[in-house]
Amino acid sequence: MNIKEALTTLPQYILPHHALSQIMSKLTHCENKAWKNLFIKQIIRHYGVNMDEALEPDINAYLSFNDFFTRKLKPGVRPLSTETNAIACPADGAVSQAGDITDGEIFQAKGKSFTATDLLGGDATRAEPFNNGIFTTIYLSPKDYHRLHMPLTGTLREMVHIPGRLFSVNPATVNSVPGLFARNERVAAIFDTDSGPMALILVGAIFVSSVETVWHGVVTPPSISSVQSWQYGDDAPTLKIGEEMGRFNMGSTIIVLFGKDKTEWDAGFKAEKTVKLGELIGRIVG
Repeated sequence: MNIKEALTTLPQYILPHHALSQIMSKLTHCENKAWKNLFIKQIIRHYGVNMDEALEPDINAYLSFNDFFTRKLKPGVRPLSTETNAIACPADGAVSQAGDITDGEIFQAKGKSFTATDLLGGDATRAEPFNNGIFTTIYLSPKDYHRLHMPLTGTLREMVHIPGRLFSVNPATVNSVPGLFARNERVAAIFDTDSGPMALILVGAIFVSSVETVWHGVVTPPSISSVQSWQYGDDAPTLKIGEEMGRFNMGSTIIVLFGKDKTEWDAGFKAEKTVKLGELIGRIVG
């Protein structure tokens, strides 16, 4: 750990993560026009948010900062890849890592890794279908579009809410905190696809006030003390490739898992690459 990363990371071990996120939730949902417009303008200016892509470019039309943060895009600004057998990018962001799940291990950064079992709530049976498959971790910064979409068409089998801390997921913290993504609170959605199992894991972070899915609504908050699972049977929703599946209220990370020998990442899809929703990031091969 270098000195800069240490200064960024070490104080986070003692911060009251969930209390800070509750405070941030109140601030981001405040509907005071002067406050929310000031907050929105600062984010647009600091991060260079492209409001020409927003379905509603007028900041006065947003009821709160969170309303702006989870804004919809204009139709057509994120075209879905038309390549045969394409895996579509689920979000705007930057690739933190992409590679193989080797003997159940998922690479994090700088010699750090975590297991698929830990990531998925400690259930080895739930994680086993992804053994020796592939994974990617995509980081969403405050400038990015914060709705998440389907990489492939899939039918929901299970949703899991896994309690944990709320460390930052910025690159410095990812490089420093062992097993970060398997320690933070998260929501995992597991789908059956024509190419085998697919898991989308929405990882919370400090100041991330809420994670929600289109079929359930808000999953967290409130936080919980133990893993909670929802099983879906005959009434399970099927979501098509490119369809919205969830969102972050404030920024964070999505992790995608696929099973063995059915999919592969595109040759140019690798760490530090900037990606856009809907573009080709991999292919179905099996």
